[in-house]
Amino acid sequence: MQGDTMRIIAGRRKGHPLISVPGRGTRPTTDKVKESIFNMVGPYFNGGRGLDLFAGTGSLGLEGISRGMDKVIFVDQDKKAIQTIWSNVKELGFESKVEVYRNDAERALKILIKRGMKFDYVFLDPPYDDQKISAMMGVMDDHGLLNTGAVVIAEHDHQVFLPEKNGGLLKEKESNYGTTSISIYKKST
Repeated sequence: MQGDTMRIIAGRRKGHPLISVPGRGTRPTTDKVKESIFNMVGPYFNGGRGLDLFAGTGSLGLEGISRGMDKVIFVDQDKKAIQTIWSNVKELGFESKVEVYRNDAERALKILIKRGMKFDYVFLDPPYDDQKISAMMGVMDDHGLLNTGAVVIAEHDHQVFLPEKNGGLLKEKESNYGTTSISIYKKST
């Protein structure tokens, strides 16, 4: 939300402020939750390709690049979010490491499947009133979007139950932060 201070927590651009999406339509990941996510899955990366679906400000994917990911694809359907992501990308100097698309998540997954894309890290942070996380993980797994060992990070309402296993994805960790839960899955095969 506008007025909240967001920043890159670690890596090459540690401490760099991020711009928020104007208005109340986007729920930014708090620094506390973001730091916990990266402590669970990193904290640093030796390359790899990421997908930030429902990207909002782009905070999670940009943090991943700052911590060593090679490239991240950002997807959001909101025009203001896309403008915000581009502003943050340019401020950080990450233009050569990103692709940014304005599209809904389900259509974006179909396009990525057609392109034959494969990811090592996926950030799923859909609006809390539209939790299709299990279905999207199933699509990614069924259509080969995830490399073996890929990690899927799902941020969701604490009342949303996600299964222990979803195809070739196994839940490795789950943590709660107030009304927010983080579920970490790993692609086993």
